[in-house]
Amino acid sequence: MSDLDDRILGKVSSDTDPFKKILSKVPGFSGYVERQSRRDADKMLRDTIANHFEELYQRLSRIQRDFVSQGEIAYVDDLEAAAIKLRAFIDRVRLATRGYSGLFDAAKINEEELARIYQYDAALLTLEDDVRRALDNVEASVGTDGLPAAIRHLQTTAQQCLDTFNRRQEVILGTGAAAE
Repeated sequence: MSDLDDRILGKVSSDTDPFKKILSKVPGFSGYVERQSRRDADKMLRDTIANHFEELYQRLSRIQRDFVSQGEIAYVDDLEAAAIKLRAFIDRVRLATRGYSGLFDAAKINEEELARIYQYDAALLTLEDDVRRALDNVEASVGTDGLPAAIRHLQTTAQQCLDTFNRRQEVILGTGAAAE
């Protein structure tokens, strides 16, 4: 587990109410409380990821507006394709099934699967840097022959975000392999 995962799980654990602390003394219930804390930590981690990507989406929107104001209309549709993928990714991350199943959930996720889900979450954080660099490249390529290639790279990177998240969902459903 990464330092970020440890900090998030620690925050959730420290916020445990007195009732849960008492019930955690009941045999078998402490494991449930720990699993619930992991679910809460997973939700906090996904919200953090979504918020970071939301900032990148806002940046992409600003670039689109700049293109419109500069008369570079030909590239706005291509940027919109990347923006749609990025928006879909953010929405999926924010609204995804929690990474660890509760006592009565239909999908049961064990510790090994949870570790694999965390691997995908780490990959999503790496993709954040990739999207940022792709946006940097688009901005640096304005007015050059390299702009179409930079936009295509941004579209590909946004699609990689969706693909990685889809593989995360496959782990939850029991059909996926470990993160690359």
